[in-house]
Order: sequence, then structure tokens, then C-alpha cells
Amino acid sequence: MTDEPLHERQPLRAAEVIDLGELTVRTERQGDVLVVALSGELDRATADGVDIELEHAEAGDAASIVLDLSGLTFMDSTGVRLLIQAHARSRAESGRLTLRRGPAAVQRVMELTGVDVLLPFAD
Repeated sequence: MTDEPLHERQPLRAAEVIDLGELTVRTERQGDVLVVALSGELDRATADGVDIELEHAEAGDAASIVLDLSGLTFMDSTGVRLLIQAHARSRAESGRLTLRRGPAAVQRVMELTGVDVLLPFAD
């Protein structure tokens, strides 16, 4: 974890872990791919921190950004909105964002809201 404010951080190192309370964000560069892995609960309390991390990733030079949802244990409608907004930003720029599916409970939220067919899943 870093004590530096999210908006003032230096360019991404090989790997970085941010603790947002009920959610951990691990960002790791793998060649031209930047993987942002979420573990825990993506909800109203943690969504802003994740959005800042995604915007930080988008500002970088990675050819593609993978948002890994496989470590999530919970996601509410705030998380769904965050994913839709990140996808919209990606489409407006270069379409670099793809998603790795979350566990069944998280995917169920996406199915119920209809975003499972909208979002760019890699698998």
C-alpha cells in the first residue's frame, strides 16, 4: 500500500496494491498489458477509489487494460455503473479495456442488469 494520494502518484511500478477497506486493488504491468485486479467488495464505499485507479491506468501507455473481477465477493449497482462508465471511456478513446469475469454472484448482478452483453469480457 502507498501513503501517497491516488491523484499524485508517480507512473506505475511493476506491481502496486491499494487497500480501500473492503476492497483491494492490485495493479500489475505484464508487458503491454496492465492488469487491475479487484478483491473484495465493489460497492458505494469503494467505487470511487477503483474509478481513480482505472483513470490512472487509462492515463498510462499500456496497449490494453484488463479489469479482473475474479476476486470480487460482492458488487452492487454502484459497481455496475462504474464498469459501464469505464467501458464508455474506453470506447471513446481506443477500446483498450477488457474484463475478466467475476464469480457467479457478481456475474448474476450483471445478468440481472443486462450489462453482461454490453461489457467487453475477455473470456
